Amino acid sequence: MSENKKVAVVTGSSKGIGKAIALAFANSNEYYGIVVNSRKPNEAQYISEQIKSSNSNCDSISITADISKEEDCIRLIEETIKHYKRIDVLVNNAGIQKDIPLTETTLSDWYKIISVDLTGPFVCSREAVRYMQKQQDPKGGCIINISSVHQVIPKPHYVPYATSKAGIEMMTKTMALELAKYGIRANVVAPGAVETDMNIELQTNKVELENVLKRIPVGRIGKPEEIANVVEFLASDKALYVTGTTVLVDGGMTLYPSFAYNSEHDKIKH
Repeated sequence: MSENKKVAVVTGSSKGIGKAIALAFANSNEYYGIVVNSRKPNEAQYISEQIKSSNSNCDSISITADISKEEDCIRLIEETIKHYKRIDVLVNNAGIQKDIPLTETTLSDWYKIISVDLTGPFVCSREAVRYMQKQQDPKGGCIINISSVHQVIPKPHYVPYATSKAGIEMMTKTMALELAKYGIRANVVAPGAVETDMNIELQTNKVELENVLKRIPVGRIGKPEEIANVVEFLASDKALYVTGTTVLVDGGMTLYPSFAYNSEHDKIKH
């Protein structure tokens, strides 16, 4: 273990964006410990072993935990500290969503989505900060919350999900303001449409894919690694002056693409 390297915890990191983030951290040569998390122990263990086998300079452990449960969030951080003695970076990535009309959304639906997408990041952050506040050499730490473009773009049939993502933004800003004096930074990374299991329909339904692509100025779906690259930067010392902000990684989805000029606009203009 090198005193000059960091320990990172990435929730929901057995697949998709979380997996890409864990691997990006491991390959950056900035970390000596990566904690992989999932509700499924075999999946988390597989990624942890992959990190260790591909990078001799980076250790990894897997911790099974359900981020919707407070006791699991607390245990996740406690086991990290027990094993590595510190935590430098927490990435709250675990998330779920459900396509359901407002009038059919039960309290069970509401609580389940909010508990994973908002309450879980709150509890994990709270517990991590208790250790980050006391850390020295280096001091403090970094929290990165993975949100969505739907923290600013309304999404019909996804009221709990969009609400949780909007909440993540203000939670992060408030934490950033409160924790700056301890050398703890907090930022949000908000992806647009990305090639993950959560968006599997975009890979199988050409009609839906075409509808989505119309909303993305760069004309394609993002890759998990493109989100991970931004997270890696924000977690690094290159971003020490960045806190309380949201980085949208969305191919321009939030730029009101319907306002973009095209040949029809040009015809009308001329």
